[in-house]
Amino acid sequence: MIRVALVDDQPLFRGGIAMILSSQPDIDVVAQESSALSLAQMVRDAAPDLILMDVRMPGIDGITATGQLLAEFGASAPKVLVLTTFDVDEAAARAIEAGASGFVLKDAQPDFLLASVRAVADGSQVVAASATRQLFERHGSRGTDPGPEFQTLTAREREILLRAATGLSNAEIADTEFLSEATVKTHISRILAKLSLRDRVQLVVYAYEHGLV
Repeated sequence: MIRVALVDDQPLFRGGIAMILSSQPDIDVVAQESSALSLAQMVRDAAPDLILMDVRMPGIDGITATGQLLAEFGASAPKVLVLTTFDVDEAAARAIEAGASGFVLKDAQPDFLLASVRAVADGSQVVAASATRQLFERHGSRGTDPGPEFQTLTAREREILLRAATGLSNAEIADTEFLSEATVKTHISRILAKLSLRDRVQLVVYAYEHGLV
């Protein structure tokens, strides 16, 4: 069961999303908030696995709230999937840099929203990978050299990191590298652990920030 919390200042939109999510047997909407002001307390009380959060809200926006969550809860923080109006939005890029696990458009089809929630909860793939790449290509990257953690990766792991950073799925990486999907998934898990990254989206951020792609 995926425990989801909703944070959006539009009651009708928030209610509609809650209905879509609650209709699924594997998703439980455990909390709803109209702002991020009490987000930390909500996380402690409801213990969501994932937060669907509007990137633009009065008071504390989704970017700031995401950063605060990671600062307070660290590795135990729930994953954040931000809701945005535009597929190429600097705010969405900043939310990902702050620690969000991806973003989904507010006008997305219900099936895509549900698939995105499940993907982020599973941590197995990048949500809207092409749009994520487009964001970082548009807004640039720092291009700093990777730290010593990068040297802990094997040659194969570096190859797979670059494949994943360009948006390839596990199946596509498996076909390209002549590996099984299970082997690719194992490599991805090891890469994330060695680089202290939360998920595939953070892997993309890492690659762009350090000029690897």
